[in-house]
Amino acid sequence: MTPFLPAEWLPVIFAGLMATAILAYVVLDGFDLGVGILLETRAAEPDRDRMIAAIGPFWDANETWLVLGVGLLLVAFPVAHGIILTALYLPVAVMLVALTLRGVAFEFRAKATDEAGKRRWDRWFFVGSLGAALAQGWMLGRYVLGFAEGWAAIGFAAMTAIGLAIAYAFIGACWMIWRCEGELQRHAILWARRAIWPLGFGILLVSAVTPLVSDRIATRWFEMPVVFLLALLPLATAALLVGLAQLLAHMPLPNDVLRRLPFWGAVGLFLLFFAGLAWSFFPYVVPERLTIWDAASAPESLSIILAGAAFVLPVILAYTVFAWRIFGGKAQALSYD
Repeated sequence: MTPFLPAEWLPVIFAGLMATAILAYVVLDGFDLGVGILLETRAAEPDRDRMIAAIGPFWDANETWLVLGVGLLLVAFPVAHGIILTALYLPVAVMLVALTLRGVAFEFRAKATDEAGKRRWDRWFFVGSLGAALAQGWMLGRYVLGFAEGWAAIGFAAMTAIGLAIAYAFIGACWMIWRCEGELQRHAILWARRAIWPLGFGILLVSAVTPLVSDRIATRWFEMPVVFLLALLPLATAALLVGLAQLLAHMPLPNDVLRRLPFWGAVGLFLLFFAGLAWSFFPYVVPERLTIWDAASAPESLSIILAGAAFVLPVILAYTVFAWRIFGGKAQALSYD
């Protein structure tokens, strides 16, 4: 079969599709993992029910983006898939167990016959949410340092794990500001205020370390005159952090105006951070070891896979948009009927 696109374009297209899927997962599953992390901050059962109701229609479908991203890595860049999954097999296993635990806890809390039973499953939902966030943060830290060994690399991965959990808690709190009311919304505002500056420190930490691990990355960021254009990324990030902090300091506002803005501001922070990482590592799919062209499958295989992706991706996107439209607005009383 002859590729229907130039062979050198196909790895770039698949890198873009994979990056899109991973970014969508981090944002979409990030907010429901964040709500799960915050679940243990509320003792009252009605509050926890409302928090679960705020993510109930979305959390399971959000994980589809992770399946798509990993699937694209496997079929489009099989050599990179083997290297990355071998280096990260333990945190990947922890993440999968944690995500499974979340699903089990979500279903079994619905079958609990008393408040103590529901509380027990809520704790497991929290454990699964926090475990998945920490595992993903650990993987990010290991990837940024190119899977380097040593205590410094382990320490950086641990800090990144904590930082990503805080980032998820922040975007989860912002989601609750949008989707919840009354005391629960005020509680979410408080947690968003607490998390925003640790989130900013985490972004600064990863951004500062990334150019230090590679002369190539440092050159890409600081060569003239591109440094002036790239300076817009940290400036925009700082401005967004300050703007969000000021907004949160004055919330809730009369008539619940601007309730969506913290969430979309958090999405903006994730986008800016992801753009910085993409600029740093492109065209490498395994840092400093394999480019997307080195790791790509045969052009004929990529052409067939692209045809399938062109069908699957719009379906997942359409379902996501459909779910957001149908289940928009404030979270209602939880019901399993």
